[in-house]
Amino acid sequence: MNAALRKPGEALLDFDVFIIGGGINGCGIARDAVGRGYRVGLAEMNDLASGTSSWSTKLVHGGLRYLEQYEFSLVRHALQEREVLWSIAPHIIRPLRFVLPHHAGLRPAWLLRTGLFLYDHIGGRKTLKPTTTVDLDGPLGAPLKDDYHKGFEYSDARVDDARLVVLNARDAAARGATIMVRTKVVEARRQDGAWQITLRDTESGLTRTVTAAFLVNVGGPWVDEIIRGAMGRNEARHVRLVQGSHIVTRKLYEHDRAYIFQNEDGRIIFAIPYEEDFTLVGTTDRDYEGDPAKVAITEEETSYLLGAASEYFRQPVTADDIVWTYSGVRPLYDDGATKAQEATRDYVLKVEGGRDEAKVLNCFGGKITTYRVLSEEVLAKIEDTLGARGKRWTGTRPLPGGDFAVDGLAALEDRLRQAVPGFDERTVRRMARSYGTDALAAAGNGAPGGDLGHGLHEAEIDWLTSNEWARTAEDILWRRTKLGLRFSDGETQRLAAHMEELEARRKIAAA
Repeated sequence: MNAALRKPGEALLDFDVFIIGGGINGCGIARDAVGRGYRVGLAEMNDLASGTSSWSTKLVHGGLRYLEQYEFSLVRHALQEREVLWSIAPHIIRPLRFVLPHHAGLRPAWLLRTGLFLYDHIGGRKTLKPTTTVDLDGPLGAPLKDDYHKGFEYSDARVDDARLVVLNARDAAARGATIMVRTKVVEARRQDGAWQITLRDTESGLTRTVTAAFLVNVGGPWVDEIIRGAMGRNEARHVRLVQGSHIVTRKLYEHDRAYIFQNEDGRIIFAIPYEEDFTLVGTTDRDYEGDPAKVAITEEETSYLLGAASEYFRQPVTADDIVWTYSGVRPLYDDGATKAQEATRDYVLKVEGGRDEAKVLNCFGGKITTYRVLSEEVLAKIEDTLGARGKRWTGTRPLPGGDFAVDGLAALEDRLRQAVPGFDERTVRRMARSYGTDALAAAGNGAPGGDLGHGLHEAEIDWLTSNEWARTAEDILWRRTKLGLRFSDGETQRLAAHMEELEARRKIAAA
């Protein structure tokens, strides 16, 4: 820490930068900051990615519909990031082609072509395939009604959102950051030119205090609550909470493309191949009031998604097709838009603090696709206060497991297949696409141990608890993997018992 950050005789602060929130923005900032030489701490009150960051549509995309809202800067930054993120995490981010059917009576074909021309050219696309016109009387239109004859196909990418968060946290920790999960910031007060931050372990109830020169509040839907509660400023009213819900259905079609469907209300939904045997349909946009932790899909949203999908698919999509639903709350900056879907998706960063006061940066909004750009902007503001320590670097250094070429996934799968011949093909694909070059280590270096169900072996569970802060069955089934879609209640209980045993051992070892 710079000598300038403390007076002669004063104790060294615990951290240069302390971050509240373990979602994609918090973990991205932690990775960037520690890599530039700052001493970094991060506290997440639950599990990493347990809020908005794991309830996304699982896409790295520019946001085609935001062009209609004139969000050109947001779209450009997002489009520029697609290939950057793909290059540093090719195991969890992979290109995906989207089919946009032309719907007579909605946006005219010339407008769609114009929008897609901009989409192809304003973001510096280099490797991803360009837009093409497609004949929906062929295979790509086979799942659709006969009303749709022409469409357009363009590129974006899919992402395992929760794993992107965890990989950023892992890299931050490997570089020296202190990552504290299940740790709530209950109070943050300025004292003697620094932040005094009181932390409570949400499992044990124990509290402790740490100090920091600069505070970053990236609490997502809880960002205003942190300002009001931990910081004691009751006037904070900055975010507009918008609920987005998704349904996961049985597999609705066989090919590997995603669909983007226009609706008569001006909104769009996606239908995306998901976890090999399913289709992901979403999302909705509705204002939300209440505890973000208790958000759940409504009957109205379910009906909306089923109806919107059935407008296009030849076979109607019904409630019987749904295997899972999820909802998240997006903390959009409240720009006064009349409708939730019209509120800006861009982020807003606000630094507060007088000349001699410790500074706090509050972050409102943000998207998974632009998390790295947001992190760099946050670091620029930190540098204004603490002084520069290092250059931008996160766009060229791979995330854990991502140190291979973007076309090297098949070779990784082959190596894993040879090293662990007992793995079935589904497990080989899942492990390679979750862990990349760490897959063999996560598989116990050829000794995976017992299978607790659907290819989840004891060695992988040990890996996740030792390296990725997983503590519960939910952490593993729904955030570190997506195997919750396959596990039965009995299998989940068996895994939970195994996790409880591991946790007991961990506590004994730590005692």
